[in-house]
Amino acid sequence: MDQSLLEALHVRMEGSGKKILVLAHGFGTDQSAWKHILPFFVRDYRVVLYDLVCAGSVNPDTFNFGRYTSLDAYVDDLLHILDALGVDRCAYVGHSISAMIGILASIRRPELFTKLILIGASPRFLNDEDYHGGFEHGEIEKVLLAMKSNYEAWVNGFAPLSVGADVPIAVREFSLTLFNMRPDIALFVSHTVFSSDLRGVLGLVKVPCSIIQTAKDVSVPISVATYLKNQLGGRSTVLMLDTEGHLPHLSAPNMLVEKLRLALSG
Repeated sequence: MDQSLLEALHVRMEGSGKKILVLAHGFGTDQSAWKHILPFFVRDYRVVLYDLVCAGSVNPDTFNFGRYTSLDAYVDDLLHILDALGVDRCAYVGHSISAMIGILASIRRPELFTKLILIGASPRFLNDEDYHGGFEHGEIEKVLLAMKSNYEAWVNGFAPLSVGADVPIAVREFSLTLFNMRPDIALFVSHTVFSSDLRGVLGLVKVPCSIIQTAKDVSVPISVATYLKNQLGGRSTVLMLDTEGHLPHLSAPNMLVEKLRLALSG
């Protein structure tokens, strides 16, 4: 199981440092999303990279629709990978869906993680009575319908909106990895993400967290970063990035590297 999973998810370790750093990508990308970030950390860390099972870079036959119905199966994959690599302590950087995967993994195995760094993280996208997640139910239904009816048109609209900042190369990179996803898998994972609600477990997180939030993110309002900081059970800080968008590792990598260094040193 371990070896085949490692191969299927293209697990690799780069760098020559003593400490371990995990870079886990979000929805619609793959591990290539970290290519602008990785060179800054290979001297001081051994960096673990892998693709989520839903990534377009992974053989779609690997994606089991019966298994990946919640984020727990993704947590299983992450913990399998770390155990197979013999990792007993690591700092973890998770973007979007992987921020939530890291949170759940740290509740299960708190001794594994020295620090969680959460980029564009949201415990719930749907608005609630006393919670602003950024989306009404009808808006989410519209997104899913658009994906289902014409995936290509949806990507062409969603990618620039998500990148936010005027960085055409980042839009191209994100579009490419979105197009690599099989549309039925992309739709299924979106359903899973949009129906997730992790608010009730945030207090169980005891690992220190740094929440990295851009000034304007179409997917995650700033109020969500504040909510996370207040609800997480361990020591947590919010680091604001003076840029727009949901994918700062593609659109503003140098700015993000500064914040990552700051988060890792704290």
